Amino acid sequence: MRFVYFTHSLASCWNHGNAHFLRGVLRDLVARGHEVRAFEPADAWSRENLRADGGQAAETGWQHAYPELSSTVYQPGADLAGLVDGADVVIVHEWNEPALVAGIGRLRRAGHRFHLLFHDTHHRAVSDADAMRRYDLSAYDGVLAFGEALAEVYRAWGWGSRVFVWHEAADTRLFRPPATEQSRTGAVWIGNWGDGERTAELETFLFAPGAALGLPLDVYGVRYPEPALAMLARHGARYRGWLPNAQAPGVFARHKMTVHVPRHFYATALPGIPTIRVFEALACGIPLVSAPWQDAEGLFTPGEDFLTARDGDEMRRHLATLDADPAHAAALAARGLATIRARHSCAHRVDELLGILDRLDAPQTLSA
Repeated sequence: MRFVYFTHSLASCWNHGNAHFLRGVLRDLVARGHEVRAFEPADAWSRENLRADGGQAAETGWQHAYPELSSTVYQPGADLAGLVDGADVVIVHEWNEPALVAGIGRLRRAGHRFHLLFHDTHHRAVSDADAMRRYDLSAYDGVLAFGEALAEVYRAWGWGSRVFVWHEAADTRLFRPPATEQSRTGAVWIGNWGDGERTAELETFLFAPGAALGLPLDVYGVRYPEPALAMLARHGARYRGWLPNAQAPGVFARHKMTVHVPRHFYATALPGIPTIRVFEALACGIPLVSAPWQDAEGLFTPGEDFLTARDGDEMRRHLATLDADPAHAAALAARGLATIRARHSCAHRVDELLGILDRLDAPQTLSA
């Protein structure tokens, strides 16, 4: 089949976590013999920030890890019909402009025969519902929602059986344990600061416990304002700046453990959505301890695939145990890795996507 994906950016992972998942999915489609084309807008804010942060080399560096992929930049007013010409499946990500989303829908309504899906991987459906309702999805065949709680929002908006849960996952071709173990030390956190969604939680579940233990802590990410950097400095954490996603496995391989601190909306309004950081860490075989997060959909087995801390004191105890007991840490990491390999790789998500397309192709029966 011929797949066309309209993304905010495939080239840039700067504050754009969906690029991680998308690269893995598109690469798996290519490996199965499908034709893949990706398009991103010329003014993508993620790519512009990437260029400012890392220079021109950063914009093309991702292709060393994904040589089979490429992304075409389109200009405002581009001929959308030409971009989707010959496509069997078109998927449009929710970080695109409403005009682009509506324009692709008009092509579908005008008689183009491709399946058209909207891909939502963010919390704006609950945090900024008015903005999401401005998207014209009337000509779309369905919605891919990255968690059941988000799918429920779309069902309430009238999508019914045309909304499909499609979780993120790890690209296990890239995110895997090191071929040869090396010396590991301390903890690492890979995550962007965000918009104040988890400031108190980061101090409670990451910075303070690490400092109390004297545990070396490396922090990677972007959008850290001066107050955030000051907080890191007070707790002795080392801020390392932006990390290209393709280099994350190598960083995980140098550390004993990592921590997951969910953003506010994923811990409350959209429970059950772990975001891609959990999948990637477990795929790399590093022990993970999470701040409170409700695995409402049973994606993992908390306590076996990763540890959960109910408060800062319990986080400190978990980190101390992992630091002092290599056998326990190794067993935890092995169980998490096995779960990823069994259920949560990008290859699994491609299987699910192809199943969704089969459902869309199936004849519809009318109720009696």
